Amino acid sequence: MFDIMKASYKKRLLSLDDKCSFFCVFGRDGITDNKKEGDWKTPMGTFPIREIYYREDKIKKPETQIKCTPLSKDNAWCDDPSRNEYNTFIKLPFNGSYENLWREDNMYDIVLIIGYNDSPVIKNEGSAIFIHIMKENMEYTKGCLAIKKEDMLHLISKITSKTFIEISM
Repeated sequence: MFDIMKASYKKRLLSLDDKCSFFCVFGRDGITDNKKEGDWKTPMGTFPIREIYYREDKIKKPETQIKCTPLSKDNAWCDDPSRNEYNTFIKLPFNGSYENLWREDNMYDIVLIIGYNDSPVIKNEGSAIFIHIMKENMEYTKGCLAIKKEDMLHLISKITSKTFIEISM
């Protein structure tokens, strides 16, 4: 049996088992079933939650049943379709385009890695799709989902390795 988190673009909600719901933001240009690298859209579909990364210099290790790894300053995610490392965790320095996971704006203090375009990875189909912390007054993301920090902590205390996220209109 799998647990399903539902993210509804029209309602702007991320829900878990209809027991708790959180306001969330999506990609600036909506959601799509034809995701492309750099299109500012959130992919539609049902995806596993792979793991969690967190800034242990800012928060204590989150209470969760998901694999949870502390970040370091040299951690990043490859978003360069020309590289073999595309859509994977990497260490810096790196000769290619990447999303730095060590940020000063607190958005990646906790990051849930969504299993999108990772089994297998298809070049240019989109990368670095996460659930991360929402900045104050944030209206959209580049393609991820974002929720408030307190909602993130509550959410990750409830999910398991068998939880999937369903992103829909």
